[in-house]
Amino acid sequence: MNPLLHPLARLSRHGHDDRGDVPGWVLVTVMTAGLCAALYGIANDQLSQLLTDALNKVK
Repeated sequence: MNPLLHPLARLSRHGHDDRGDVPGWVLVTVMTAGLCAALYGIANDQLSQLLTDALNKVK
């Protein structure tokens, strides 16, 4: 395989070291967990009532 045709092969030859950088998926995961925790803390009673009402309608 010609390394000029494959972009990842070119990047690996330059010796870039990404250790120490936080990958984007880690930031997205942490921010999503924080948002869910904040929403749960604010709307816990309303969410519980909503779930209870929905389950009672199914019965």
